[in-house]
Amino acid sequence: MEGTGNGYTDHEANASPQPFFGAMGCTAAIVFTCLGASYGTAKSGVGIAAMGVLRPDLIVKSASLAPCPFLGAYRHESTNLFSADIVPVIMAGIIGIYGLVVSVLISDGLTQSDYALFTGFIHLGAGLAVGLAGMAAGFAIGIVGDAGVRGTAQQPRLFVGMILILIFAEVLGASSLHLRTTAPCSISSSSSFMRI
Repeated sequence: MEGTGNGYTDHEANASPQPFFGAMGCTAAIVFTCLGASYGTAKSGVGIAAMGVLRPDLIVKSASLAPCPFLGAYRHESTNLFSADIVPVIMAGIIGIYGLVVSVLISDGLTQSDYALFTGFIHLGAGLAVGLAGMAAGFAIGIVGDAGVRGTAQQPRLFVGMILILIFAEVLGASSLHLRTTAPCSISSSSSFMRI
């Protein structure tokens, strides 16, 4: 390998720094959305645990064994497989998937050669927009999920209101995902049409 005299190889000396911005956008998308998703899951989980103390009958159950008087043994009894208390946890997990999708979309466009600085900045902006919006949505889902699950345990009529608020919080992350997948495709630079 031939060197440049300053300790770098020819390939390292000619490497363009532009993909750094795209890589940081890719990182920001996945890191910030996962922070929001993990906070939303943890905060909602605390509410589910508190609700389980008040109303253990509302916790998600799979299948249980019930006594069968005819056989003198136990029979398999199916119970409720889905409960309203896990809705905030599922919605918080979806926020992390938004970040994964955008991170994959950005990483598909990363190349060492023929990668414009403008494209790097677009990728960085898209990653930050999706990541920070996902983090805010995850925080909102966690706080609403915690209070909503506890409130639903005491007053079941609060369930519809909780779901509506969770949907509006989820839309924060979904709208940033929509922005990332549509808007940058129509932006053009002075040199050529941007393909993202």
